[in-house]
Amino acid sequence: MTVMFRIERDVLAEAVAWTARSLPARPSVPVLAGMRLEVTDEQRLKLSGFDYEVSAEVTLELHTGEPGVVLVSGKLLAEITRALPAQPVDFVLEGAKAVVTCGSARFTLLTMPVEDYPTLPAMPPAAGRVGSDVFAAAVGQVAVAAGRDDTLPMLTGVRMEIEGETVTLAATDRYRLAVRELKWQPDQSDLSAIAMIPGKTLADTAKALGATGAEVEIALSSAGGTGEGMIGFSSAGRRTTTRLLDPEFPKYRSLLPTEFSARADLSTGPFVEAVKRVALVAERNTPVRLAFRGGEVVLEAGSGDEAQAVEVLPVDYEGEEMNIAFNHQFLLEGLGAIDSDVARLQMTTSTKPAILTGGKPVDGDGAPDYRYLIMPIRLSG
Repeated sequence: MTVMFRIERDVLAEAVAWTARSLPARPSVPVLAGMRLEVTDEQRLKLSGFDYEVSAEVTLELHTGEPGVVLVSGKLLAEITRALPAQPVDFVLEGAKAVVTCGSARFTLLTMPVEDYPTLPAMPPAAGRVGSDVFAAAVGQVAVAAGRDDTLPMLTGVRMEIEGETVTLAATDRYRLAVRELKWQPDQSDLSAIAMIPGKTLADTAKALGATGAEVEIALSSAGGTGEGMIGFSSAGRRTTTRLLDPEFPKYRSLLPTEFSARADLSTGPFVEAVKRVALVAERNTPVRLAFRGGEVVLEAGSGDEAQAVEVLPVDYEGEEMNIAFNHQFLLEGLGAIDSDVARLQMTTSTKPAILTGGKPVDGDGAPDYRYLIMPIRLSG
C-alpha cells in the first residue's frame, strides 16, 4: 500500500473537474476515458487528459506525496471528488486499485494500464499573453456565432488573426458573423499569424482560464497552413492544447457593411426582455418583426392564423421608416454578447445584413471593438 498524495478536497476537485473537460464522451479506445495522475520528484501532482485532439494538464503543489503514476476513470474521479466532504483527501494505491479516502468516505477505483496511455503533446512556442478576463469575454462574444454543424467544419471554428499587438477573433455560421478585436502583448512586435480553432473547445478553455484571474499565455505552432498546427493556452498552473482546423474561412471583412441608411439605439435590458416576451408566440423558424417609426419600435411575432404578440419600445432612431425581421434566437444571442447598456442596430434595407454593436464607441468616432452582423429574414408580401 502506497500513500500517493494528500491534498485539500477543494483544490483537487477543481483541478480534476478542469482536466475532465477534455475527456471524450465516447472514447475510441478505453484508456482515453482515463485521467493520468502523476506525483513528480519535486512534490508536484500533475493531472492530465488527452483525446488526440485536445489535451489538458493541471500542476498542483503537494505537501505530502510519493512519486508515481496512475490512470483511473476521469469521469468517475470527477464525480467522486465533487461529492467529497470538505476535508483532506488521501489517494492510496493498493495493487491494481486506487483508494480515495476523505473523512469517513472511502472509494475504490480500478486502475487502467498507464503504458497504453498516449503521451501528451508538447506545448508549442509561446507567442504572447493577454489578461484572462479580457480573453474570456472576447471569446464568449465571438463563439456565439460559430456553427454547430460538424459537416461544415470550417464554420465550427473561431478564426484568430494576430497582427502585432492586435488580435482579431471572428466566427460565422452563415446567418450571423461576430468579430472582436482586442489588444495583447506579443513576444515579437512584428508577429503575424492565423489560426482556426475549434469553437466549442476555445469557448470552454477561455471560460475555464478566465476564472484564474491570471494572464493567459498563448502558444502557437503551424505546419505550413495544412491544418496540422496546434495552439496552446496556459495560465496559473493549467495548460491545454488543441489541434487546429483547416485555416480556410470566408472573406468576412467584405461582408461587414460600412454605410447604413438607419441607426437605432435602444436600452439593451428592456430590448432583450421585449424580444423574449414577443418570441413566446414565435414558432421555431418564424421571425420577430421590428417596425421602426420615429421615436418608437413595434415588435411583433405570430400571424393572423396563430397566437400573436405586440410590444412597443422607445428608440433613439435616425433614418427612414423600416420594417425588418430577425431570427429571435440569433438576435438575443447578439444582444447578450454586446456587453453594453445601449444596443445600436445599424441597417441598410430590410433584406441586407444589419450590424449590432454596443452603443456609441468609447473614442467618439472610432469603430467599436465588437460587431455582430445578423442576416434579416425576408418578410413575405
